[in-house]
Amino acid sequence: MTVDILSVTFAVAILCAALMGFAIQRGATCAVAAVGEIVQTGKASKLIALVEAALWVSSGVILAQGLGRVTHLPLGYDVTIHTLVGGAILGLGAFVNRACVFGAIAKLGSGNWAYVLTPVGYFMGAASFPQDLRMGPPTRGAILDHHPQLTRWIMLVAGLYLAGRLVTHVIKSVRFRRPAEAVWSPHQATLVIGMTFTILFVLVGSWSYTEFLEQAAIAMAKGFGWKGLLFGALLAGAIIGGARSGRLSLQMPAPIWLVRCFLGGVMMGWGSLLIPGSNDGLILVGMPFLLPHAWVAMAAMCATIWLCFTVTRR
Repeated sequence: MTVDILSVTFAVAILCAALMGFAIQRGATCAVAAVGEIVQTGKASKLIALVEAALWVSSGVILAQGLGRVTHLPLGYDVTIHTLVGGAILGLGAFVNRACVFGAIAKLGSGNWAYVLTPVGYFMGAASFPQDLRMGPPTRGAILDHHPQLTRWIMLVAGLYLAGRLVTHVIKSVRFRRPAEAVWSPHQATLVIGMTFTILFVLVGSWSYTEFLEQAAIAMAKGFGWKGLLFGALLAGAIIGGARSGRLSLQMPAPIWLVRCFLGGVMMGWGSLLIPGSNDGLILVGMPFLLPHAWVAMAAMCATIWLCFTVTRR
């Protein structure tokens, strides 16, 4: 897709990417934190919030499709042993990194500069991934594209649920007298993430920053430039969020964290290409459109993180 970087449309896309980064940082959105919350407290509010992000995206994109703004939904892949192994490696890499690809952006925005090496490691993982293990083009269509009745029911249920959540968010938000100092709840953060991603999807198509890193690693020129600008806007939004909340600092990270972040990034790159898809794309693209490989891979990822937390606690 060709995007004119001087157009108003792309300017809105840049703003949405920055807002997404801001929301990721303010809500500390992360699959590792979500599973850790389950292990440590028995609560699942962060995990439910991630599922809500998928619901926001699916509802918004289906609405845009009904208005003629989206012509087709994302395609998926067959579920194979690669899906399970890739999800497990993705989860192990996220645990080593102590943050998934979402969480790495949140931590980087908070001044944990070791996490600069997470996208670097992801890039190196994608670059070193064996060519013969790379998946071919997508093979499965989106279920929602072929089952309009199911789509209507999902829209109804998701719409009622999300409308209730939206009202709750608005009521809670007005209670903060100094919003710049308020830490967002996971549900508030994923509300913004879902909405901004939906607008991005309508304006420039499916996009995730890990997809950009993968394309950069294999030197794919198509869409490379504008996807890089969106990645830069995402990082800038996260750093602005950290600065406004007073979390941003200039402390030198410990060497062990430099190693962990780089190694975790490499492993997440390997796992993502086996699936294929990293957890940002799985949550915001695969899961909303009921692509089986995305749900299986996320289940394998979360199960691996849960197992790692359980073993280390014992």
